[in-house]
Amino acid sequence: MDLKEIQNLIKFVAKSGASEVKLEMEDIKITIKTGTEKSETTTIVQQAPLAPQVPVAVPTTPVDTTGVKATDKVDESSKYIEITSPIIGTFYRRPSPDKPVFVEVGDTVNPESIVCIIEAMKLFNEIESEVSGKIVKVLVEDGTPVEFGQPLYLVDPS
Repeated sequence: MDLKEIQNLIKFVAKSGASEVKLEMEDIKITIKTGTEKSETTTIVQQAPLAPQVPVAVPTTPVDTTGVKATDKVDESSKYIEITSPIIGTFYRRPSPDKPVFVEVGDTVNPESIVCIIEAMKLFNEIESEVSGKIVKVLVEDGTPVEFGQPLYLVDPS
């Protein structure tokens, strides 16, 4: 988990109104406590000892089962920026079933434009774009579960 992900987690906890959140993963433990009377956030990060790494031979040019080089696919989409999920939950493209979607392919977004809602633990969290550009592709179907860091949209910044 990098510093930006930890900062996003802190922002999410502060917005959610939760007083304490504990997150334990394989190599990291994080506890975030927020005071009800003050807006301070305390973060405790504890690294676990890493297991010894075993070198693995990796082919220099990966090829998928169709015979197309994976590097060709990367070059095609490398000009796009991904809007990723900051939390685990259920992805919704619209605020309610009878309302229009937040963004369509071809729409222009700015930082802080709401692009979707992710429901986590009965809380509906509005997800804002952190980039400016045009939506090129929606990568997730409405109503499906998403993971932390999962790409939701591709944005063309030009």
